[in-house]
Amino acid sequence: MRTDIFARLDREPEPPKIETPRMSRHRIALFGGTLAFYLAIVVAVLVSSWLVALDWKVMLFRPYQQWPELHAFLDYYVVLGQRGPTAVMVASWLGWRSWRQHTLRPLLTLGASLLLLNLSVGAVKLGLGRLGPHYATQIGSAELFAGGDIFPSGHTANAVVTWGILAYLATTPRARRYLSAVSAFVSLGVGLTTVYIGTHWLSDVLLGWAAGLLILLALPWFEPLITRTEVWILSVREQWRNRRGLREPVPPAPVTPEPVLLPQALGGGAATEGVQEAASTGQAPGAAGHPGAAARARAHPAHPVRPERTPPAPAGSRRPPHADRSPRNSSAGSSRPVAGGPVAP
Repeated sequence: MRTDIFARLDREPEPPKIETPRMSRHRIALFGGTLAFYLAIVVAVLVSSWLVALDWKVMLFRPYQQWPELHAFLDYYVVLGQRGPTAVMVASWLGWRSWRQHTLRPLLTLGASLLLLNLSVGAVKLGLGRLGPHYATQIGSAELFAGGDIFPSGHTANAVVTWGILAYLATTPRARRYLSAVSAFVSLGVGLTTVYIGTHWLSDVLLGWAAGLLILLALPWFEPLITRTEVWILSVREQWRNRRGLREPVPPAPVTPEPVLLPQALGGGAATEGVQEAASTGQAPGAAGHPGAAARARAHPAHPVRPERTPPAPAGSRRPPHADRSPRNSSAGSSRPVAGGPVAP
């Protein structure tokens, strides 16, 4: 068992038992108070109340001109509220946690929160259509329904949700407190940075904080849906693995070549040597000496070709017997006649 600090990077043997946040009375009270604050900001902007006048005073103050030495640093700091870079950073961390803890809940929770953020904040942005400070046309006006998309602040709401989800998914109370403080500091800084640069009104930032906090407080209502989605994804993965295992081709069994039995030569040692030489070279016996045998060997490679042998010579003379000749060895009483007549006594 490893005891060094790198042991925490190893994958856990089984999923840990993490308690899922529930919608408690305290959370419901916070949700109700935040929702009331959200609606109050919207109404105050709609009626062009003192909040709109404060927006104009801050904009005409031009903070980026009052403290120009902060501009270079805050241009980079505001990136912590942009949706693309922050989503990639947080998704990488939560993806590693999902792999280590054998669960998809961190990634699914992040996806659900970003989906709620886009739907809620995007709908209000397009519905109210407020213009930003750089595009304002009339001093003291709320600049609503003019085709803009600045109210509420997307940077601020995204910073609250993206960094706050780390505190929401923390596994210990201590980690949850620390991450809550970090996410609050980052989201407050991002919101005030947009006011400093002049891209948002102060009321935009206030509504962005409230919008992001509402999403974090409402996440426990979506936990059953997240759980069902995780179970469905894992079941689909298991079915896909089973189908893939069944479709894998079975490798064919290796074929062992069987030896070819050749007939034993009957004509002596020369024929036997010819058969052995033909078997070693892979040709049919007699194929080198007779073209007809070679053709039969190519046409029927599985059947051995019988070697051509010269029939043995028959015993005795090949000449037919003649009737007019007498045998050389006749009986003892017979003798050949002598020319010239009988011999005198």
